[in-house]
Amino acid sequence: MLSAEAQLATLRRGVVEITPEDELVARLAEARPLRVKLGVDPTAPDIHLGHTVALTKLRQFQDLGHQAVLIIGDFTALIGDPSGRSATRPPLSREEIEAHARTYEEQVFKVLQRERTEVRRNTEWLAAIALEEVIQLTAKMTVARMLEPDDFRRRYRTGTPIGMHEFLYPLLQGYDSVVVEADVELGGTDQTFNLLVGRDLQQDAGQRGQVAMVLPLLEGTDGVQKMSKSLGNHIGISEAPEVMYGKLMSLTDPLMARYYALLSAAPEARQAAVRAGDLHPMEAKKALAAELVARFHGPEAANAAERFFEERHQKRTPHRPTPVEVRTGAGDVWICELIREVGFAPSTSEARRLVAQGAVQVDGRPVDLNFRFRRGVHRLLKVGRRRLAEVTFAEPA
Repeated sequence: MLSAEAQLATLRRGVVEITPEDELVARLAEARPLRVKLGVDPTAPDIHLGHTVALTKLRQFQDLGHQAVLIIGDFTALIGDPSGRSATRPPLSREEIEAHARTYEEQVFKVLQRERTEVRRNTEWLAAIALEEVIQLTAKMTVARMLEPDDFRRRYRTGTPIGMHEFLYPLLQGYDSVVVEADVELGGTDQTFNLLVGRDLQQDAGQRGQVAMVLPLLEGTDGVQKMSKSLGNHIGISEAPEVMYGKLMSLTDPLMARYYALLSAAPEARQAAVRAGDLHPMEAKKALAAELVARFHGPEAANAAERFFEERHQKRTPHRPTPVEVRTGAGDVWICELIREVGFAPSTSEARRLVAQGAVQVDGRPVDLNFRFRRGVHRLLKVGRRRLAEVTFAEPA
């Protein structure tokens, strides 16, 4: 391993706060793999670029020889993290959470090393916890302390309801740290309180207490609120390359500089040029879009997405449907199978997500998961804003 000082120089980049930093240095000096925890609640179907800020920091730890511990919060998602919220989250069903959790487990390895990642679901221990243990856990926290975070304090002051279950959330997140014996936990600025609760619970359990590494939050494409699928301002890492590229090209110039700072691996000289405005905004945006699309889809997809963008938006080429011939003897085809067959999704599971999101139309009408595309009846298949195919059936060769 590198020296503690050399590791810290890498790990400190892009971090808002490390609490306490001297403890992190001491643990790095022990020259052993640290257990670095990141928790993600599967409250939406896909991972977006906002999630990758913490995932990329976790990958840095892995590259330095440390062990990533990724907690899929399939139990805590039943509560819903109140951090950064002005109202109680609507509840999710177990079926929704399970579907989202499977997606997360697939997509995180677009960033993380699989061999250095320990993936755990907190249902494993939280579903089995006895009521007596829950009471003992709540006894470690006062109502005054729970009202310290701005979100809770503001809601209490304005009379906005706070559910008792929401007070449990920081305690359960902290209990995760006790179970996995985390040395470090990563989280956004809205997670600072929860990270420190985890440190307190570990110390109460006789452990050393994790170091809290606080990371900045990435604004969504609106440039105002943090990236969130529920707000519609997200860029998913599994979105089609041309969709991802187009969304990145739509960023405002100040927001583009922010995305460079939090997401780009470009050399510091180029980032400085972007910050100073020495690089033409269109050139800077294209470079960022190409870098991020290549990271998640490969360089060929990035090149194709750039060509697509230029044809559709810069050259103003009319958007005509692509003729596609599907060879089948059947009279109809399930919509998800058709989407995969024409190449608009890599798998039927991805196609299901697109249909569930309302991104699929046939002949100008939205369709559901039960829809079947019929020979001689239906003609145009549209997925998203830019993928359009004119589908005809042909007999198998």
